[in-house]
Amino acid sequence: MSDLEHNRKNLRMKGYDYDQYGYYFVTVCVKNKECLFGELINEQVIPNELGNIIINTWFHLKSRFLGIELDEFTLMPNHIHGIIILNEMAAQNLPSQEGAASSAPTLGDVMCAFKSISAIQCNKLRNQTGPLWQRNYYEHIIRNEDSLLKIREYIRNNPLQWALDKNNPQNIKLALPPAQIPS
Repeated sequence: MSDLEHNRKNLRMKGYDYDQYGYYFVTVCVKNKECLFGELINEQVIPNELGNIIINTWFHLKSRFLGIELDEFTLMPNHIHGIIILNEMAAQNLPSQEGAASSAPTLGDVMCAFKSISAIQCNKLRNQTGPLWQRNYYEHIIRNEDSLLKIREYIRNNPLQWALDKNNPQNIKLALPPAQIPS
């Protein structure tokens, strides 16, 4: 393990129970921020085959985990943003389906499945092995309606902000300050 990996900052909120029901904003980036999922044309992401795998995997999560709902989502050339709702009512009231988790999932369960399933499918298509995604993911607990509305807007407008996005490889080279994510 390198010093960088060993000293990696924990992004989780101290003392917060991530099994708790609620709204979570997540961002997952491709390893080395490589643009694999499509391209931006006229401020809109046009997904390629890998991008379509990512989109399909994301929306399939709802059938895999009975206790979640999916809210806003966007695919970018090298990352995704989405809102996942861990929903107590859905977990308690829906019957178990084949291949679906029967107990309420945690955010970690959902993200682990998303990253694993999408990586396997993308790596098969790319004829590659090894990680597709960067280690871990960014999550933000959405605590109120105002925050939810701002984050939805941020996700929707993310393709419009690609030129300023900290995940845009052009900006990594130029070291532009990152765009602020609303809280």
